[in-house]
Amino acid sequence: MTELGLDLEEAFPKPLTDEVVPAADVVITMGCGDACPIHPGKRYEDWVVGDPAAATSLDEVRAIREEIDVRVQRLIAELSGTSEA
Repeated sequence: MTELGLDLEEAFPKPLTDEVVPAADVVITMGCGDACPIHPGKRYEDWVVGDPAAATSLDEVRAIREEIDVRVQRLIAELSGTSEA
């Protein structure tokens, strides 16, 4: 992420809790399974992507990062009502 100018040195995974899920428009998980709180009426998507920690090369990590970026950009376009091909 440093290549993109993002400093994640102090970043860490944050759990989905019963406090944050109700405020979300869409809940995106990546392998959370049954451990994530489910709230009726919320839109959930489980994105199956590679695990960067299991990648064997920097190119694999970059490919995972790019796949997540494409999905995020598509979701942003959808939620903002803009069209994307």
